[in-house]
Amino acid sequence: MLTREDCLALCDLSEEEIAAIMEHEHIPELCAMEFGHYLVETARGQTVLRRLILDDIHAAEARGDHKHAMQLKRLLYRFAHNHPLPAASPNSASGGPVGAEGP
Repeated sequence: MLTREDCLALCDLSEEEIAAIMEHEHIPELCAMEFGHYLVETARGQTVLRRLILDDIHAAEARGDHKHAMQLKRLLYRFAHNHPLPAASPNSASGGPVGAEGP
């Protein structure tokens, strides 16, 4: 049987990143771990996670919770540092189809 800690270790995200997913999606922790693991596996998914954290930051600021907004900003910085996006391919920079093969 997998424990909570096993699932957390398998998803390649921190507890704070999982909490941000839970906050944004309004889902239980285990579901957030699964969803986060799915997203973190690709550059496109990592972009979705960045947007999700940004949405949480804006929501916290809108309700005047500046302390939580600052925590989320630090989380976004750490996430971007730990999960850097690959450099853009020539196709994506030129507006070509995402995932298109080069010559």
